[in-house]
Amino acid sequence: MPIRIRGGNIAGTLGVLLSLTIAPMALAAPLTIEDGTQTVRTETEALLARPDRIEVTIERDVAYGGTRRYQAVPLEALVATFPSGDPDATLEAAALDGFAAQIPLALARSSGPAAARGWLAIEAPGAAWPALPGKSEGAGPFYIVWERPAASGVTQEYWAYQVAALRYVPSPERRWPQMTVDAALPADHPARLGLRTFVGTCLSCHRINGAGTAEMGPDLNQPMNPTEYFQADALRRFIRDPASVRTWPDRKMPGFAPDQISDAQLDGLIAYLEHMVSRRTAR
Repeated sequence: MPIRIRGGNIAGTLGVLLSLTIAPMALAAPLTIEDGTQTVRTETEALLARPDRIEVTIERDVAYGGTRRYQAVPLEALVATFPSGDPDATLEAAALDGFAAQIPLALARSSGPAAARGWLAIEAPGAAWPALPGKSEGAGPFYIVWERPAASGVTQEYWAYQVAALRYVPSPERRWPQMTVDAALPADHPARLGLRTFVGTCLSCHRINGAGTAEMGPDLNQPMNPTEYFQADALRRFIRDPASVRTWPDRKMPGFAPDQISDAQLDGLIAYLEHMVSRRTAR
């Protein structure tokens, strides 16, 4: 964005020059890639030097909004060494702030012209990305961005920023059986839809019955479940717009509009939470 300085405004000019002088500089950063048997450590410079690194244009950027351009490498190339025999395998993108996206590995590997395509955007040393809206830090050092996200149902939780590690892991349901619903539930029970919504949207920040690796939000069944202390209407309102129910200075939970969690998915999510009260495990 160009900086405009009004003529004759010496104080404003000095302020701008000072802000440029002390602006944060992006530093080289490590990224670990774990394929289940070994851990490979790479760094910013090595990623920027890859022959498949290009500049990509991302429309409707989830973290920053609007259109942005990044130096990036294809996500499918970074996970090419991951085992391919498990159709339910997951790419866990772990962030510096405790966020841990659980991205279906098949989605991370997609690259066709009619499908979503993931990229690992790389913050170059000396060229820090701007601070995220409402935050004091940017999306670097690494940020998973998507082309054509709507083509494959990419949720906003799969736009993981401040990424520090990419890991090959089993599907969440296999990795953490304590988060699954009772096998006796009918196939069309809304709690089953709610489990899928929880995995795709909530597990990046929350655990349930200790299941998960995220550290941003509280466990949603230990020691209590939100359905035990929220009235149903208040819980729906909280998920749609947390600040409309309660807010605090360090609140991190965003709201989820109907285009992010449909009404049917929201009903299913609440049914899942209600169901999990009876499946609470000891801490």
